[in-house]
Amino acid sequence: MPSSPLRVAVVCSSNQNRSMEAHNILSKRGFSVRSFGTGTHVKLPGPAPDKPNVYDFKTTYDQMYNDLLRKDKELYTQNGILHMLDRNKRIKPRPERFQNCKDLFDLILTCEERVYDQVVEDLNSREQETCQPVHVINVDIQDNHEEATLGAFLICELCQCIQHTEDMENEIDELLQEFEEKSGRAFLHTVCFY
Repeated sequence: MPSSPLRVAVVCSSNQNRSMEAHNILSKRGFSVRSFGTGTHVKLPGPAPDKPNVYDFKTTYDQMYNDLLRKDKELYTQNGILHMLDRNKRIKPRPERFQNCKDLFDLILTCEERVYDQVVEDLNSREQETCQPVHVINVDIQDNHEEATLGAFLICELCQCIQHTEDMENEIDELLQEFEEKSGRAFLHTVCFY
């Protein structure tokens, strides 16, 4: 077991569902974890697919919760959005944008390929200061409550396995291969440097 816990970031598009579910489970398991979105705005489902609720990243989960409560309590209770926001505000005050965070992580997990590309692009555009490696791994998770929960447990299991490796740099590829076979999912993996 490494002496210090892995510093983990979980990233989806709006820092609402997938990354927050994983953040919740990982923090309960004792991981040093933060979560982020990569979008320019935070989007939540609205009354129709072409009418999402769009918020700025500065908007707190509490403000979003109260806004949706006012707009249509029944709709947002039925589709689980109010429940999700209630969970989110117990974890942290507001969504955070990955591009605005300068903290160092050992492991960054993304929840879809587009987000993975945005994270890798952002890390590669930064000035390298420490040359410390960070592993970026994509686990494709559909953006719904059920998949977010399943994906969060998969991410947690993956983090626990990586945490227990003697030599992360040399064992991670083999570990990911085992996970791919076991889960039937394909993972993208690259190493960036800070």
